[in-house]
Amino acid sequence: MSGAPKSPATYLGLALLILLGVEPGRGDDILSQVAFVQRTLESPKGPAEFMFEFNDDEIFHVDLDAKETIWRLPDFKEFTSFQAEGAQGNIAVLRSNLDILMRRSNNTPAESVPPKVTVYPEKPAEVGEPNILICLVSGFSPPEVGVTWLRNGQVVTDRVEETDFYPNKDNSFRMFSYMTFIPGRGDVYVCRVTHSGLEQPLDREWNPNMPEPLPETTENVVCGLGLAVGIVGIIAGTVLLVKSRQLNGNRFRQGPL
Repeated sequence: MSGAPKSPATYLGLALLILLGVEPGRGDDILSQVAFVQRTLESPKGPAEFMFEFNDDEIFHVDLDAKETIWRLPDFKEFTSFQAEGAQGNIAVLRSNLDILMRRSNNTPAESVPPKVTVYPEKPAEVGEPNILICLVSGFSPPEVGVTWLRNGQVVTDRVEETDFYPNKDNSFRMFSYMTFIPGRGDVYVCRVTHSGLEQPLDREWNPNMPEPLPETTENVVCGLGLAVGIVGIIAGTVLLVKSRQLNGNRFRQGPL
């Protein structure tokens, strides 16, 4: 397999604001606002992302192009709201800060860390029974990966969905790609991942006869398959915090460096 073409150097700006919780890692609940922007020298306005998380699980993210708040659990909309314009203001400040950081660092690009890839079914696979094949891509930076599914060597484009990029505590990222499928005897599925940290695409193969690998952590499973049942208990706190953010939109913004 020939090497993957090198992409332009990427510059990354990441902001993480903890809104609730003390001493992460000691069992406390953490509600956080996460935003990042990235660009290359050739493209001043690159991709960006804005979301709120609870214990590393997404509550909502903002579609910055459509100016729309997308709720991970639609039921949250019955209790609160979030104005997408507030996220766009935060992203504008981050872009300005990234430009300043690039100049101060003499355009030093973000470190390129290659991803780890794990493929596993949502439930034990049975031939002929509908299932979902999950490709977990984790531990990479910057947040720019390409994921392609193949069935018996042929690219699959339908019944495929992807999540946003979720930040890890070490400033790397993770994301999930899902493919709805019906396992067939002898079928071979491949999740192919490309990233600037890889010399060539990374393939992870799965077939119905393979033992099922475990995801890296239980946390990743929760993040990939949905919010835990217990998250309902934090709705009241989330309502208060998000409402407070709406009333004080500028309170949490970073000023220019």
